[in-house]
Amino acid sequence: MHRIKFLAVFSPTFRNRSNRLGPVVAGEIGKLLVVCDKPLWDSELKTSLDSSLTQFILPYFPDVATFMLFHKTPKHFDKGVKTYRSILFIALDPNHKDSKVLVEKRKDVWAIDQLVIDITAKDENQLVEFCKNGGLLKVHDEFDHMEWKRITNNFKESRNRIVNERLAKNFGLNLYMPRGSTLLTEKPNFFRIEFPVANRPIEFSNANAQDKGTVISGIMVYQYDYADSSQFSLENLIAARDTMLRYNAPYHIPGMYMGTQFAPLVYPEINSSINMDNSVPGVEMRGMYVFVGRPMHTTGGAFWAFHFKHPKRKKLVCISGYLDAPATTSWIHQLREIQAVFKSVQLVD
Repeated sequence: MHRIKFLAVFSPTFRNRSNRLGPVVAGEIGKLLVVCDKPLWDSELKTSLDSSLTQFILPYFPDVATFMLFHKTPKHFDKGVKTYRSILFIALDPNHKDSKVLVEKRKDVWAIDQLVIDITAKDENQLVEFCKNGGLLKVHDEFDHMEWKRITNNFKESRNRIVNERLAKNFGLNLYMPRGSTLLTEKPNFFRIEFPVANRPIEFSNANAQDKGTVISGIMVYQYDYADSSQFSLENLIAARDTMLRYNAPYHIPGMYMGTQFAPLVYPEINSSINMDNSVPGVEMRGMYVFVGRPMHTTGGAFWAFHFKHPKRKKLVCISGYLDAPATTSWIHQLREIQAVFKSVQLVD
């Protein structure tokens, strides 16, 4: 195993509205900077980094990786920007006498909500053994957790007061959402909230040209009576979802509605989960949707939902994020925003 140290280093530059000191993080969501000497980057370590740190968020198509890695040498890093959101330092130190690799985690080193992890080994053999024995998987989990948490912290400042007042009245909950989120549908048991429309680069595999593609994302919050724990099975969650969306999330063509895709490649998956402050346990479900209801299906997208039992209202509540975006651009930014929103859920009664 390895030793992990938890350090906190602050670089005071200015105060944000949460009265926290430091500049904001730089770089794109889903990018992880690896700082190490070039011979180490070009060694078999690169394969271990790719297999452990670029995991896929299933079951989306096209594939959505948790992180894309890019490299800098220590000299290059020292001369450039240091405020990247996620930084992994890897170094070989012959003076490191411990029989185990040392892993240190530091927060807010050069920017607010920045996560820096240092891995130090005495030689390449010790480092390779660390990677083969799953050490990098724990490193991945640290970066993965922080990727949505910093977004949640950022959304906390948006203070969507009017929308949250209505969420509290109808569902007994509050959420942190992007600034400019709009309540488009308001029914006693169903809300649809759309995030500000974003334009993301479309990357063409056979050309250097880039274009812009419209990305539509948001969340749907719905509820129904809770009877027993069997309602949290995959089959029952899907059935309830398709019923709620059939009557509340229609397509612009009459008779069509948002339904779940069941192709083997993108068949929905569930797993246990919990909100950010560990007060609301529940079940996540990820999958793809398509608009159905006519002989010919039309376009759809991805969804990521969080289901839980409201302890006072005796309702099963679902916060379901949706994403409609071109397949030629990365979805990770919007999916992380959706994750950050449902992780922020707080019960108010």
